[in-house]
Parts: sequence; structure tokens; C-alpha cells
Amino acid sequence: MIDQKPLPHELVRHPLPPRLIHDLRSPLNCIIGYSEMLLEQSRAGAPLDFAPDLEKVRNAGKDMLGIIEDNFAEEGGSIAAMEYSPASRPPLVGETESQDAEGLLLVVDDDQDNREVLSRRLEKLGYTVAVAVDGRQALDMLACEPYELVLLDVMMPESDGYEVLRQLKANESLRHIPIIMVSAQNNMESVAKCIEMGAEDYLPKPFNPTLLKARVGASLAKKRGRDREVRLFDELQKNHKHLQELEALRDDFTHMIVHDLRPPLTAVIAAMRTLDVVGQVNPSQCEVMSIAINGADSLLSKINVLLDVEVQESGEMKLELSLISLPELIEASVAQFVPLAKAKKLSFVRVIAHELPWLQGDEDKLHRVIGNLIGNAIESTPSGGTVTLRVAVDQARRSVEFSISDTGNGGTAEAQQRTAENLGQVDLRPRGQQLRSSLGLTFCKLAVEAHGGHFGAENIRGEGSAFTFSIPLSVTA
Repeated sequence: MIDQKPLPHELVRHPLPPRLIHDLRSPLNCIIGYSEMLLEQSRAGAPLDFAPDLEKVRNAGKDMLGIIEDNFAEEGGSIAAMEYSPASRPPLVGETESQDAEGLLLVVDDDQDNREVLSRRLEKLGYTVAVAVDGRQALDMLACEPYELVLLDVMMPESDGYEVLRQLKANESLRHIPIIMVSAQNNMESVAKCIEMGAEDYLPKPFNPTLLKARVGASLAKKRGRDREVRLFDELQKNHKHLQELEALRDDFTHMIVHDLRPPLTAVIAAMRTLDVVGQVNPSQCEVMSIAINGADSLLSKINVLLDVEVQESGEMKLELSLISLPELIEASVAQFVPLAKAKKLSFVRVIAHELPWLQGDEDKLHRVIGNLIGNAIESTPSGGTVTLRVAVDQARRSVEFSISDTGNGGTAEAQQRTAENLGQVDLRPRGQQLRSSLGLTFCKLAVEAHGGHFGAENIRGEGSAFTFSIPLSVTA
């Protein structure tokens, strides 16, 4: 077998312990870093006589670093130098040259020269920098000051960077602070471990100024974006709580007003019903009184509906069950609306099954359901129209089926849903139609469902509306 020798341009890299690689790269980091900072000062101000010599020192340091990278690899696999070269690596999302450099940063490194090089670089970018000489001091400082970013050295005595990172991410009050791990190690295993533990990024020594600026700027931009989201969420929660408090106050106020309306209205109705006892009332006056009493009864019914809907929505509506004579229930529900239909010159048609069984249910609530639907039908039907009440027995379903229809102008599907489900009113006046109150319809729907029945509505433009509901013959309280 022919031995395959590496091509001339291929390099054989000898494995060395990570600690040795770290100890070789650390002093080179200081040599290159100090040289570059002095050269930058020379370019910014008066040229230094020894600037060319500094350039040679920096280049010599880089050459030495290149020799280490080309000939030695960390045990466990290392990252090729080109992978972290700013010339070859595309910037991360958010890495820009125009990041606003401000904020309080913490540099954690056991080597004084490394701390000074990194701190001076960051201060030159505009950041306020504090330093810690080990992990314990860093944790103490982070507990006292609101640092926005930590640059944490991996290899330190006692508590190394991994342990400090673990403790930071385990602390609920500190875990939101982004951590950039810094090390003279160029080991892929070390980078992967740091990222898996929650580090924001990883920077190798010696520091490239452009890469340092970009990584720090991107990490701070992400943190500030997350901070804004947290603040907005907190504000939304506070606003939601305040809105709930206002809604509760409104509901309490509405309940108080509605509850206080009942006694005086009841007194008015009682007084009007006894007017014929006080003196002689002629037929015309009697008819006017009847209309007024019916209107007052209708208003009282709506007040009761408001209270009942409030109770039902809280899940507390209870049925007072009894055996009900359906013919008597229907007659009592219809009687109060006959004068109103007559006054509007409407035809009131009743299609009632001949034999109706006794029904178990809440007589008062069913009386109001039928009355609300008939009253709404009369209100929405123009003069000369027809309101029809149908009552039948569905033997297969063991239920009584009710239908109240009219020949009004009908409405849209949106109006149907709102009348059936929402409190308030469905205002159809912009379409030239009558105003239909959905408050009573809401009560009807809730009361029917409390009986275990089904409530439905159908609006057909130009043909009218039909409301249907079914009540089981046997209702469980």
C-alpha cells in the first residue's frame, strides 16, 4: 500500500492540552491588543515615532498566533482559525457598525492584562465597564448592580466560567442577563457547551475589535428587545386588570340602578290598575289605560330580564319547576299583546296544536320568553303585517316546539347573531329597518337553554324574522 503524504499546502496539527493552548494564546492576546490600541491612538492623534516598531510587534504576535493555529490543535477538536476570522465570517443578525454603544458591562477574568485590554476596548466603544477578578466576585457584583451584559472568561481558578454561567442561568433574577463567553481556548466542544448552557455568544482571544463590537452590540440589541417585550406585557396586564375593575364597577352600578327602578315602576302599575275603583272610566279611557299598563308591564319585564341575564351569566339562574298547563300559559302570554297588535293594525295568527300535554318547567320564565318574542315581532312588523305564533308537539323528541314569526324586513346574518347572543341593541336603522332589542332575546336564549332546550333565529331580508325554541316535556332542575 502506498502511504499518502499530506500535500504541501496541507498542515499536520498536533494535539495539545487545552490549558497549554490557553497559556500560549493569553500573552499573545495582550501583545496584540496593547499594540493595536497604541497604533489606533497614534492614528487618531500625533503619530508616534515608534509606531512602525509597534506595527512590527503586532505583526510578530499575529505571526506567532498563526504558527500556533497552524501547528497545534486542542484535544477534543478545535475551530479552524478562518471560522472565527472576521474577514471570512458573515455578521450575525443584528451585528452592525451603527449600534448605540451604551450600557453597564461586567468583564470577568482572572488575568489583569486581559481585563485591562478588554475593558479599554469596550470603554473606547462608549460602554461603562466594571471588572471582577473571579466568579465569586462577579456573582456578588451582579446581585447589587443592574449589568446589561457580562463578558465571562472560561478558564479561571476555583469557579471556572462554566460554573459561573450555570449559577447565573439558575438564578431567576439574573438569568435574563446575556453572557458572552471569552477564552483563549478555540475548542469546538467548549463553544458548544457554553451555548447549550445558555450563553449568548462566544469570543476567542485575541480579540478582533470589529468582531468584539459586533458581538456585544448584537447581544445588547437582543436583550433590549426582550426587555421591551416584558415591559409591554406588564403594561398590558396592568391595563387588563384596570379594565376588569372598571367593568366590575360598571356592572355594580348598572345592577343598582336597575334594581332601584323596579319598586317605583311596580307602584305605577298597581296604581293604574286600581284607577277604575276610584271613579268611572269610559271605554276610551279604559283602552288608553290598558295600553299604558301593557307598556309598563313590558318595561318591568325588561328590567327583570336585565337582572336575570346577569344572574344567568354568573351561572346562578335557578328554575322554579312546576306542572304547567300549556293552553293557559299561551293565553296569558298572548293576552297583553292583543291591544298592541290591534293598535298597529296587525294580523295576529295563532296556530296551536289541539292537544297539548302538561309541561314541567318554570312558568314565569317561559311566560316571559313567549312575551318577549311576541313583543319583538310586533315592534318590528310594519302596519298591515302579520305576526304568527305556532305551537306543536314533537313526539319523537319529547318536546314542545314554539315558533314566533313576523313579516318585517328581516336582517343579515350578522344582525341575527348579535340579536341572539349579545346584550345591547342591534341597530338596523341605517338599512331602513326597525330597531330590534336583543336584550330580551338574550334572556330568551339563556332561559330556554336553562330548561335544556334549543333556541334559534332566522332573518330573511324582505320576508321577516322567525324565532324558534323547544322545551323538553320533562325538565330537570
